[in-house]
Amino acid sequence: MLEHMLLRAMAAVLATLAAAAALTGCDDQEQPEEPTPSAVSTPLTDFSTDDITITRADFCSRVAPNAVEEALGGTAESSETYANGDRARVAAGVHDVAHEYGCTWKAADGTVARAWVFAPPVTVEQAGALRKAATGKGCRPLRGAPAYGDPSVAVRCGSETSFHGLFGDAWLSCSVEAAGGDRTALLDRTGRWCVTVAQAAAA
Repeated sequence: MLEHMLLRAMAAVLATLAAAAALTGCDDQEQPEEPTPSAVSTPLTDFSTDDITITRADFCSRVAPNAVEEALGGTAESSETYANGDRARVAAGVHDVAHEYGCTWKAADGTVARAWVFAPPVTVEQAGALRKAATGKGCRPLRGAPAYGDPSVAVRCGSETSFHGLFGDAWLSCSVEAAGGDRTALLDRTGRWCVTVAQAAAA
């Protein structure tokens, strides 16, 4: 009986929200356009990740286009966003139902910039397991890389460099995949990209 009452209550709330949204949509007043986000390129070494709060929700629309171009080294030829419950790339060569919010941009030369945050809350213990999993077969941790949350890890897997870290209960990741080039420069480039990602995903 209690379960049925809760379901009815939830249905009523959803109906109220839908009605409110419909009324809002009928407003004839033009809504002001949101300004295009922009970002100042900041090295991860100069960015404190200790006091930033990350939301476990969609953030991709807040990623600055100029930061995407910097990460790619050129203009994005294609982009993709996905949300919790969508079918998406969850690992290299693996597509499944995602339990995260993420976005991907790709340049004409094949360079790829990615960012994603887990939808479920993550504990410190779980973060430790995720940190270990990030350094699996074909990947190696980058010793001496700047922190990106706590705990965190920087990893190189082939031509992809990535940062993963825990911000409160949010597990945030970002990566740049680029063939060739100086690895030290790519680490800095990825770090700058990850600063932008954290700023976009911040509460």
